[in-house]
Amino acid sequence: MNEKTKNNNRKISAAALILATAATLCFPQILNGEENSLTFTNSIFAVLLWGMCFYTVKRFLEIIDLSDRRGFRISGIFAFFFTMAMLFGVRLDRIENVDFKDIRLWISLPVLTVFFAVLVRGVWDLLDKGLQKRAQKSVTGSIKWPLQVREQRTDIISFIVIFLCWLPVFLAVYPGFFVYDAQDEYVQVATRMFSTHHPLVHVLLLGGIICGVHKLLGSYNMGIACYVMIQMLCVSGSFAFLLSYFRKKKVSRVVYFAGVFYFALFPVVVMFALCSAKDALFAVMLLLLLLCLLQMGLDGESFFASKRWRFLFVVSAAGMMLFRNNGLYAFLLMIPVLVFSRKSHRRSVWLCAVCAVVGCLLINTGLKVVFHADDSENQEILTVPIQQLARTYKYTPEVFDEEDTKILHEILSEDTLRMYNARLSDPVKVRFDNEAFQKDKSRYAWLWMKIGFRKPLSYFNAWWMTSYGFWYPDAVVNVYGGNTVFTFTYQDSSYFGYEVEEPGARDSKIPWLDEIYRRMSLEIWKEKVPVLSMLFSMGAMFWLYAFCFAYFVYRRKYHMLLPFFMLFFVWLTVIFGPTYLPRYVLMFWFALPLLAVMVLEEERMYVV
Repeated sequence: MNEKTKNNNRKISAAALILATAATLCFPQILNGEENSLTFTNSIFAVLLWGMCFYTVKRFLEIIDLSDRRGFRISGIFAFFFTMAMLFGVRLDRIENVDFKDIRLWISLPVLTVFFAVLVRGVWDLLDKGLQKRAQKSVTGSIKWPLQVREQRTDIISFIVIFLCWLPVFLAVYPGFFVYDAQDEYVQVATRMFSTHHPLVHVLLLGGIICGVHKLLGSYNMGIACYVMIQMLCVSGSFAFLLSYFRKKKVSRVVYFAGVFYFALFPVVVMFALCSAKDALFAVMLLLLLLCLLQMGLDGESFFASKRWRFLFVVSAAGMMLFRNNGLYAFLLMIPVLVFSRKSHRRSVWLCAVCAVVGCLLINTGLKVVFHADDSENQEILTVPIQQLARTYKYTPEVFDEEDTKILHEILSEDTLRMYNARLSDPVKVRFDNEAFQKDKSRYAWLWMKIGFRKPLSYFNAWWMTSYGFWYPDAVVNVYGGNTVFTFTYQDSSYFGYEVEEPGARDSKIPWLDEIYRRMSLEIWKEKVPVLSMLFSMGAMFWLYAFCFAYFVYRRKYHMLLPFFMLFFVWLTVIFGPTYLPRYVLMFWFALPLLAVMVLEEERMYVV
């Protein structure tokens, strides 16, 4: 070993020692626990962690190309936002406030950013080397699928396996999970009094099936079960279609069957497949749209030459927008990205996008006119401003002068403002005076802007408190804690609604399995299992997708990015919502096998 190499190794060791030590000192700032707790600082675990950090950083600094500034810029940007999410999230979770005067926050931010940037860059390089070794194998030669007729049978069997694996859970929670606005949607159909608060397509589908079956059989439970069974068929069929795409791309059998059993058994997937809320149908439509976007990026020529792909794109995009209003906003944001990225197919992109949007608007408008649906509510789109005004009034009422207070009370009464819940906007939002707001919108918009200029940090904290669960991995979902619903009171966890709202009633055929899903939904049980808990975390899922997005940018695989943009735009719409719940980002779990194939089986994506 020459002198130059020795000097270089000494520099790397010194840099690793300094960075590992600084990062270890800053780790308490991103660990959730009691303020000034000694659990980490006065523990042998801190010494072990420091040793692992030193060894890992040293090894990564030895293998990565330190002259590659582009790679460090990309990993640095990712690490900066991840570190900020961890630093802000732990404070929001602990004290419901980010104190920008906390010097520890600003010291930890650059230190941990550099630390995570090195780790991320090292993982990318190791992943890249591993994938390059796999790519050296022949795509067609490494996988020997059966004859064509048996290939098609494989997809049918996969569909049946997924559906049959869900049946025991369906019997355990019979007639299914009838929750999350389910009663409200049913009542709209039963009373013939409709509103656009919920997507009318889903209202009519859910309420129509329940009312129709009740008239025929005299049982509400049978009506709910009928809807849930139809949804199970649709969702499992969509998963089978995705798996069929994997098979045609000749992905490895291990990945293919891992996808089958993931869809069949993973609790989050199963719970929402059996839930009457619109989220499952929205998520499968989005999943099919993501598949279209992936194929569009891989081979735009064949995509736009295929009537089937274009038809699937239009139908899935329109369906996504019909089942959730925020789907329309996300897709509108996606259109410029598609036009820019597919310059040689702009006319086809515009045609498909316009057909999807116009189709959605025509159906929604037609249903609204035919059923005389009320569209006077403004709370949903004003969720964040309502929370911002309520929080500022609660903690710093002195910033409101007499005239400001009078204007505020015209839309939010004093009693309503007292009900402010930092993590959930519903207690204040549902009592918002729509009629007063409609009379003079500019008057209240000016009040919101004026108070915001006086207390901008209060506004940021109000918004972050209803959204941090979407980007902070360690968040525990307990937004409904203390709320009493039809059959129970939320206590430790609000991860999933679980119950059967009226007019249905739980009639479990397999009580022990029902109890397992009740515990996963309403108790802090899975959160106590290290590593496994992150599979259920919304924040962890978000950063997993962000990590893979940045990895593809690092490798200049820009044709793989279109699905990520669509996911990001949907995520962007939900962080301005009323609270953080897994149902709003269900697409992260539904699309997980697709993400795995994109990263681990990328070389097979080019198989025609």
